[in-house]
Amino acid sequence: MIDLRSDTGTRPTEGMLKAMFNAKVGDDIFDDDPTVNALQEKTATLFGMEDALFCASGTMTNQIAIKVHTQPGDEIICHKYAHIYNYEGGGVMFNSGCSVKMTGDDSGLLKLDEVIPLLNPDDIHFPTTRMLEVENTANKGGGTCYDFSELEKMSAWAKENNLAYHLDGARVFNAMVAKGESPEQYGAIFDSISICLSKGLGCPVGSLILGTKDFIKQAKRVRKKFGGGWRQAGFLAATGIYALDNHIERLAEDHAKAKRLADALQNASFVKEVIAPETNIVIFKVEDGDRIIQKFLENNISIIAMANNMLRMVTHLDVSNEQIDQTIQIIESI
Repeated sequence: MIDLRSDTGTRPTEGMLKAMFNAKVGDDIFDDDPTVNALQEKTATLFGMEDALFCASGTMTNQIAIKVHTQPGDEIICHKYAHIYNYEGGGVMFNSGCSVKMTGDDSGLLKLDEVIPLLNPDDIHFPTTRMLEVENTANKGGGTCYDFSELEKMSAWAKENNLAYHLDGARVFNAMVAKGESPEQYGAIFDSISICLSKGLGCPVGSLILGTKDFIKQAKRVRKKFGGGWRQAGFLAATGIYALDNHIERLAEDHAKAKRLADALQNASFVKEVIAPETNIVIFKVEDGDRIIQKFLENNISIIAMANNMLRMVTHLDVSNEQIDQTIQIIESI
């Protein structure tokens, strides 16, 4: 089976498996797992931020950030396609008791002039606007990337209005590779950043949240309340260290494979529209999504629907160029 549903199902590489096998571990609840500590320090240093916390998932890191930054009854500004609103089980409301104001077009990317009108006045009739959240790359937008200047403008506006500025950076390394950016640029403008290790970087499990030392101290308390404390997590943290050292630059290979798929889909008779990919996600529109998904399954290719008749393919570490060739052949035969 060629699995193009997501970049979350990758298997550890040989180098990762060796890193896991050789990891020195302790008890992370007591802060004495040396490999977890090394991963957290390495990631914080990479982004030029004070501290980091290793967690089980990107949903957990996002939800922790929201909980630390807000109080029940506050409001968050985000894109209408934001993962925190659409794909985290209503966690914004369930965990933090916050409401959400949304805007944005189908790109998945916010613009400052869209955000400004959503700021509530200082009036007891309205919830207090407390947080601005952006997602880079934008998953539902098709792996789209922000222009960094727009992120900087929103950062300055958030500071002027005393808003926490959070980045859902589940695939931020894809954005950095595509746009020629650095982690330090992001660390300089965000109050908190969530990064995922188990997507394009190819780790089996894990995400990190980054921020100030005080923020991470509070985040660790929230993680415990969410049931997210773990013990010999160094076996997983070792894969993160390996991925940060070895798997960032190779993301460009995934982007090139996605472009090949998009080019083939652009010429396919069953496709109505293709969103040109910037990174490793290809979203395309068809007449009958269920039928097309089944056609691919019959040829041992697994893809996923993002919405009614909007289908998605995602390239990743475990999809070879030969498998891309096979997929293109099937696209041309449908």
